[in-house]
Amino acid sequence: MPFANFKVPAGTLTADDKRRIVERTTDLYAEIYGERARPTTVVLVDEVTDGGWGVAGHVLTAAILNGTEPTHDRP
Repeated sequence: MPFANFKVPAGTLTADDKRRIVERTTDLYAEIYGERARPTTVVLVDEVTDGGWGVAGHVLTAAILNGTEPTHDRP
């Protein structure tokens, strides 16, 4: 069973954005594995609490990712 798990900052995607991720990911798996994969493809969109993740030892927030918070002292 094909499985994809997307981790995104909480509150940054609309319901339509999530629907598009699910549909397009399912389409991609069906393109690669054939239509037999479509009925068993699972796509999970996890919303991670703001500040609940990081990269290269630095905590990330939605503001940093959206470019609305200064990133001084960060790579």
